[in-house]
Amino acid sequence: MSITRRVFLQRSALAVVGTAAIPSFLTRAVLGAEIPDAGRKRLVVIFQRGAADGLNIVVPHGEAAYYGMRPSINIPRNAVLDLDGFFGLHPALAALQPLWNQRHLAIVHAAGSPDNTRSHFDAQDYMESGTPGLKATEDGWLNRALHALPGAGGGNEPFRAIAMGPSLPRILSGNEPAVAVSNINDFSVGGRGTQPISNTFEAMYAQSVDSVLHGTGQETFEAVKMLKSADPARYTPAPGATYPRGHFGESLKQLAQLIKANLGVQVAFADIGGWDHHVNEGNTQGQLANVLREFSQSLAAFWTDLGDLAGETVVVTMSEFGRTARENGNRGTDHGHANVMFVMGGPVRGGKVYGRWPGLDQSQLYEGRDLAVTTDFRRVLGEAVARHLGNGNLSRVFPGFDNQATRFPGYLG
Repeated sequence: MSITRRVFLQRSALAVVGTAAIPSFLTRAVLGAEIPDAGRKRLVVIFQRGAADGLNIVVPHGEAAYYGMRPSINIPRNAVLDLDGFFGLHPALAALQPLWNQRHLAIVHAAGSPDNTRSHFDAQDYMESGTPGLKATEDGWLNRALHALPGAGGGNEPFRAIAMGPSLPRILSGNEPAVAVSNINDFSVGGRGTQPISNTFEAMYAQSVDSVLHGTGQETFEAVKMLKSADPARYTPAPGATYPRGHFGESLKQLAQLIKANLGVQVAFADIGGWDHHVNEGNTQGQLANVLREFSQSLAAFWTDLGDLAGETVVVTMSEFGRTARENGNRGTDHGHANVMFVMGGPVRGGKVYGRWPGLDQSQLYEGRDLAVTTDFRRVLGEAVARHLGNGNLSRVFPGFDNQATRFPGYLG
């Protein structure tokens, strides 16, 4: 695992670069010293855009009503990857089962937003702003979580907060510097605006007036040049880390590169679409199975690729809302309410499904049609922010919400 304890660039072209050209905060890494990021806590947030079907992702196979309401799209008991005798994983999530067995993966079921909207746009906005039902919030909760956050480097690193994509998402908008990285192979980087600032880091440095990079100066430019000199297109993931083809797998592979390159990543965001299955959702095979396979294999590869650094990393997944408990007439599901969230990481107390299960009997369904929310998504996220990142000022991160530690799900010790 030595490659994960040293900057991965050490074995690349950087090894022959004179130290006079090396930015001060990378000097120790190139010379072989322990990298500062090895002791840094990191939070990675994954958004499943489109409203994932939590009931077919983590299946309540011990509940008879589940099979009665989903005659053609249920996951048969003999196909479910059993977790605890009641819940089980969709078989397409087989790549995550080893993490569950190793207790690095926890699940929070019946989680979600208390707001009853069934609009993708509004629900995603509420979950990214962290203020359900309030559209006036200007910044995102992950950006607010950075405020006064303990960390190495005084919080001045340009890559402290990263979104994998062409523009900065709602969740990272705000006063704290954050950058959107579309593709580190061609170095297109986006800032606060909706469009990429430039297609090369050189142009970004020379022309950008965006405050994302204001004040970082020549050191940032040199750091970026060093990353480029490492020829990221030839990056080789750690042994056993096999990323699937597709946008999500590529995003996580590049995120792993940035984390391992000692650029000071503290929070990161990536998303994966393709979850809105109103028609022909499928069961063990089909549309849902295909996206779950990409989702799980990408996460498993990311975990393996981080190596030792996974010990200080927590990954949380979320989706705007779940799907209806009953399948519709098109062998799909419609917009629902509660969903399932995954939490993966070194400090996670995994191997357990957290949260209170509300049941699927007719009298237990939300508005007579959906799985009810019993764990507010802000409690799941708040536990990661407070107990992992060390920012206990949750009233600032999630304004208007009474987020007490005694009400956390408890997936972190």
